[in-house]
Parts: sequence; structure tokens; C-alpha cells
Amino acid sequence: MTLANARILITGGGGYLGRQVVERLAALPDGQRPSAIVSHDLREPATRLPHVDYLACDIRSPQLADALLQHRIDVVVHLAAIMPSGKAQTRDFEYDVDVNGTRRLLEACVRHGVQRIVVSSSGAAYGYHADNAPWLTEDMPVRGNAVFAYSHHKRLVEEMLAGYRKEHPALEQVVLRIGTILGPTVRNQITDMFEKPRLLAIRGSDSPFVFIWDQDVVGIILRAVSDGPAGIYNVAGDGALTIHEIAQRLGKKTRRLPSWLLRGALSILKPLGLTQYGPEQLDFLRYRPVLLNTRLKTVFGYTPTYTSAQVFDLYRTAREKQRAEAI
Repeated sequence: MTLANARILITGGGGYLGRQVVERLAALPDGQRPSAIVSHDLREPATRLPHVDYLACDIRSPQLADALLQHRIDVVVHLAAIMPSGKAQTRDFEYDVDVNGTRRLLEACVRHGVQRIVVSSSGAAYGYHADNAPWLTEDMPVRGNAVFAYSHHKRLVEEMLAGYRKEHPALEQVVLRIGTILGPTVRNQITDMFEKPRLLAIRGSDSPFVFIWDQDVVGIILRAVSDGPAGIYNVAGDGALTIHEIAQRLGKKTRRLPSWLLRGALSILKPLGLTQYGPEQLDFLRYRPVLLNTRLKTVFGYTPTYTSAQVFDLYRTAREKQRAEAI
């Protein structure tokens, strides 16, 4: 399938990544632009792009399934998810949106003859475990931690996708296990850590991070909706940076604490609203999944433009420029 022949619906089209995917698709010239571009999100967009139809509804709403039929969608890009933010959200609500919302979307895809679904999963699906391999590959099991909702829900969604690959092979899948996305304006729990005067480090752990530039993720998604081969792919730049290397690049020091002390402190501070991090997220920093991108390059056919170190330097430079302009 070529992009020009595709009829695409993007869930979460109003999010940080979704907006960039929609913008890139809409900006393609005549003859290359998809036949239909439908951007779904919970709310109406502030601005509308030409060549794009907009759908505002809950991911769990029957309206989404109706849109697949109405627009004769043959490719779905599923980006809608509740990201970890530290905000007060119930675990049941997060499960209902992330897991049940995906289930209803898959059911609708099968019912209405969608040919391919591209899913933004995460390296978090592998889980944060002491016995993780130094470099994780796509054939290793997903073991998302039950104590960490985002990780656990990514695991459950991937198990659901595995079932659909067996029961509904006509629905092709491209599953992207994405590392930490960085871009000039990205803001999340991880980048919040980098803004601290001193970076938190757990004694005895290097806490390695893999990064991917946001525009590389957009490029990978565009390839996935056209002629990219179906399959599961780790999405990250080459190499990794430890928390100590990150601190050095930022010109900062680390605050090294034993795990037992940090767990106790977080168990007290989180209920008081003095930190967005809880004790359940200790392993999130201590046992980070490190993604090997060999399959992305050799099978999928996409080599990220930047290494993890280069991505972080681009992010750091952009943040320094923003702070200087704000003065």
C-alpha cells in the first residue's frame, strides 16, 4: 500500500506525537497525500488543517467505530493512551481507556475490514526488572510491572495484540515499542527529572536511557502506514546514556541515594503531594529497559537519524535556547 492510496485514521491525533503525524500527512503534496486523513481526539482541535477530517469523541465511544465505516478507513494509527503524568487518575479509569479502549478499537477494525493497525507501544511493556537483559530484543517477553499502571497496561495491550495476530491475521500489525521520545518542546515525567538542580540516582544503578527524536518516530510511523513490513520493532536511537552521563551533559551533579531510603521517602512525600513520584516508581529508574534497535534497521528498513546521545544533546540545546529567550 502507498500513502496516496491509504485512508488513515489516527487516534490521539491531538497529542504531542499525533499532531506531528497529522501535520506531516496533511503537508504531503497532491498525489502523495493519503486519500483520507481522520484525526481523532477527545476534544475539538484549536485549529484545523486542510485535507484533514476531525473526530472528537472518547476512544471508547461507538462513534470511533462508525468513523471507520464512514471514511472507509484501511489503516489505523493508534496513539491514544493515558501517559504517566503524576496527576490524580484512578487505576480503573486508566485501564478502561488504555486496555478496553484498545479492545474496542481492535474489534471495530476487524468488523469494518481495516487492513493494518500501527500501535504505539512502549519499552515499558518489557517491564522494569532486575533480571532484564542488558539489551532487550523483540523476541523477549513483555513483563510490564503490575504495580506501575502504564507499564502493566502496555503489557496487557500487547498480549491482546498477540491474540489478534493469531485469530485475525488479515489485520496486519506494526507494533512500535518506543523508547523515551525527546523533541524541542516535549514535557513529561522523565524530562521533569532532568530539570531538577541535581539528578536523582539510585546507588548501584546506572539507570541507562535510550532516546529517540520525535521526528524519527513520525518518519517511522509514516513508513509503517505505507510499505513498512508488519511486525514488532524497538524504536530507539543507537546506544544509551546513563543517568550520570546525562547529568554530566547538563552540567549537573547527581544525588545518589540507597534504594531503601528513596523508597521510604517517596512513600511519605507522595501522599503529601510533595512529589509526583511514588515508591512504586523506584524500579522505573533502577531497572530501565534498554532497547536494541537492530530489527528496526535491518528488517523494518529505518535507521534513526540520531543516536541516543545526539538526541539528548539536541533536546538540551533546545531547552537552553528556550530558557534564554524567556529571560
